[in-house]
Amino acid sequence: MTASKKGFMPGCSLPSYTPEGVQKTMEYLKEIYPDLGGVQKCCGKGTKALGQEEKFKERFDGLQQDMDDIGIDTMIVACQNCYKTINETSETTKAESLWTLLPKIGLPEEVRGKAKDSDVIFAVHDSCSTRYEREMQDGIRWILRELGYRVEESENSFENARCCGFGGMIVPANPDLANRVMQRRADDFESDYVVVYCAACRASLSKVGKKAFHILDLLWGPVVHRDDDAPEDVLSKPAQAWINRYKSKRVVKKVVKA
Repeated sequence: MTASKKGFMPGCSLPSYTPEGVQKTMEYLKEIYPDLGGVQKCCGKGTKALGQEEKFKERFDGLQQDMDDIGIDTMIVACQNCYKTINETSETTKAESLWTLLPKIGLPEEVRGKAKDSDVIFAVHDSCSTRYEREMQDGIRWILRELGYRVEESENSFENARCCGFGGMIVPANPDLANRVMQRRADDFESDYVVVYCAACRASLSKVGKKAFHILDLLWGPVVHRDDDAPEDVLSKPAQAWINRYKSKRVVKKVVKA
């Protein structure tokens, strides 16, 4: 293995949703870590959830080889499933959540307080995979406060977080049940505006009428005001999602080489 360094891995859903968010995040991290590496690959969590252990091992071994080849010993991840999968499986690479890292390194000066005049109150949807990851949950709320947004908490937040209806491969296995779970989760929030830190969670809440924003939409995008619409549900359009993933892969290579 070459000299150790940090890398960034956006996951699967995030690059399918927002290549722009991937690019701006990587460019900022590159300012902090000039030797930043990057990998866009599946961690294999889906195959593991389906009990396909051999397929999971094959996919994760491919990811591990890529990380080893470019000397990454700490992988910064924007996906909670990647965080858990890498830390539970890898013997040589540690995963660090972007959402716990940003409070440590700070946000760019130009975005701090930019939303102080926004009239939107955001509910926060905690991904069920982060139910006991309090530092990660607190990191999201720190980002929102730094940006200037107001936050509404629900009874089912933090350790009581509920599934968005996308987890455990439920959508293809039982779509009717998935829709009921999505609606139950949406009903937890009084506000029509919800911020998430998982692109798949954002798609779920969008399907049942919530104006759902990924935290990177708020970090890098325009300030959200009442009556502003949320971005479209790209993940429900497979062709566009794959085009975005291709764009994101090019972005990862471009930023790493810069």
